[in-house]
Amino acid sequence: MRVLLIDDDPRYRALIRHHVTCRWPDADVVTWNPVRRGVPPRELLGQGYDAVLLDHAWRGGDGWACLGDLASREGFAPIVFLTPAADPAEFDRAVALGAVAAIGKAKIDHARLTEALAAAARRQFELQSAWRGSAAGVEAQRFGAATLRGYRRIRELARGSVSELYLAESEAVGELVALKITRAVRKSSGVDQSFERFLQEYEILRRVRHPNVVRIHELGVMDDFAFIVMEYFRGGDLRRRMRQPLAPDVALGYAIEICDALAAVHAGGILHRDLKPGNVMVRDDGSLALIDFGLAKHAALELEITDHGLIFGTPHYMSPEQGHAQPVDARSDLYSLGVMLYEMLTHEKPYVADNPMAIIWQHAKAPVPTLTGAAATIQPVLARLMAKDPDARYETADEAAVAIRAVRRALPRESATA
Repeated sequence: MRVLLIDDDPRYRALIRHHVTCRWPDADVVTWNPVRRGVPPRELLGQGYDAVLLDHAWRGGDGWACLGDLASREGFAPIVFLTPAADPAEFDRAVALGAVAAIGKAKIDHARLTEALAAAARRQFELQSAWRGSAAGVEAQRFGAATLRGYRRIRELARGSVSELYLAESEAVGELVALKITRAVRKSSGVDQSFERFLQEYEILRRVRHPNVVRIHELGVMDDFAFIVMEYFRGGDLRRRMRQPLAPDVALGYAIEICDALAAVHAGGILHRDLKPGNVMVRDDGSLALIDFGLAKHAALELEITDHGLIFGTPHYMSPEQGHAQPVDARSDLYSLGVMLYEMLTHEKPYVADNPMAIIWQHAKAPVPTLTGAAATIQPVLARLMAKDPDARYETADEAAVAIRAVRRALPRESATA
């Protein structure tokens, strides 16, 4: 038995879990806090669950309206609705809105709850069996030329020369996921390193477990394809938050989270080498996660997939040494963070020009930009992050985080939200 419980009260969630595991000791009760995460996104159908338990209300939310929304989604998992009390009229109202059953929340009827869940599970089994064998189900499990069981394709997010990225629903994870897939074939010349780079990205992420680094759910190989299943961020990337200058307190808070992620990455012997707002994602709860390690380099891996003397990365955020194809270390990522911090505070990139090489030249030769107004107190931190000489920068991400936290604590109250 696997149940998705949509409710914001941790004590009540614990009570529900107790009732469910009394009947099914190995049951998996997955909680969804609608106060923190909102209602489940429109694309989610709960296909990885036997049943969904939905509360009638939460702080700032209407479970009745949510019931109508979820039940109207074709293929959504069977819903057992929690009404305020054991009122037959409310039970009928819930069923009319699409629930398969309803129980009173005030005093849980254990037998009624477990029987409702058992009936929902039987119905879900029948629905999913029919769907998987249908033409629509077969088509929804196709990702390009590959068929991946246990995943439902929702839409393509991006396509590149090496891989394709899809939004999908994973039965095993019970969530929307980002699924990146590539063909596992080498060119006869032996110079196509895309598959090796793809596998190295997984190997890098497998070694790093940190709240501010994207979560990897699975690596799989199917026929001539390999795929990585990753956490999906419906809040988009940090660029969306940077459409206007951010308050100093907010910008420094984001910089601290990025520092914490870099500290974990660097501790694993990894350099990101492509740090930019598009590679920093925002979760539903507002926290950040670092993604896209396709250009990253792991010091311990034997495979070297970057040719000596070639420049990889994004010129606007590239350190002077990286822009000139010189050896880089963790301090190069810190320089990129400095560029992002300046842009968060000013809504401007520090260096602009008509062509990439001119931007690379400015990173190496132009003065560090100056912060003004409420952000002026952050200038010493910015100057060290964006120092032209790596030896003048912070030595580690942890050291940078300490400095950023200190300047954030020292912000005048009126500057924090300016």
